[in-house]
Amino acid sequence: MGLLDGKVAVITGAAQGIGLEIARAYVAQGATVVLGDVNVEAAEKSAADLGGRALGVRCDVTSEDEVNALVTRAVDEYGTVDVMVNNAGITRDSTMRKMTLEDFRLVLDVHVTGSWLGTKAAGAVMRERKSGSIVNISSISGKVGNIGQTNYSSAKAAMVGLTKASAKELAYLGVRVNAIQPGLIRTAMTEAMRQDVWDSKLAEIPMARAGEPAEVANVALFLASDLSSYMTGTVLEVTGGRYM
Repeated sequence: MGLLDGKVAVITGAAQGIGLEIARAYVAQGATVVLGDVNVEAAEKSAADLGGRALGVRCDVTSEDEVNALVTRAVDEYGTVDVMVNNAGITRDSTMRKMTLEDFRLVLDVHVTGSWLGTKAAGAVMRERKSGSIVNISSISGKVGNIGQTNYSSAKAAMVGLTKASAKELAYLGVRVNAIQPGLIRTAMTEAMRQDVWDSKLAEIPMARAGEPAEVANVALFLASDLSSYMTGTVLEVTGGRYM
């Protein structure tokens, strides 16, 4: 018996990185997954690699129509949505002095508006069934703030507020909403950092190592499953002890 046997999960930004690792963990525990990503070719390839219980769909999370279509596709294909993971994200790092308004707004739009649209669309399905779990992927940057990331840190902090407010709205309907704040996780994006930047971040981690995407995925699995049945509005840090 898998933790998610018979469940249907929708994951945004799932063509690669943490989103794909979450999809992999869900499939391994019995779920059917719908991978939403703006890069539909990559989403379809990742879905094919996961096997018969995965579907890749184009989704720009800043578009209400596309987010609604993603959730509707899951319902049409598999009957419902039991789990929604709002994972899609981008970075446009720059000091505030150099950052453009366009880049500030774009990062907030992808993270905050995208998560709100996903929560709204999936919540509408889940509330009718009186059951469901929504997982928002925030970041430790939303707790402490990072130089050069006024946009990203603002967005990730806003996702915590969104998580708590929507959890209060949906709790009586049997729908749970929780968030994860990963720290330094070894992905293609973080491995592109300059070595001195990487080393300075690593020095802040009591466990003295970066995390792996699978370690975030395991927490997302916990929050999606009945193991966390009495948890909502919580924010779980996956950081190796950084900034505790």
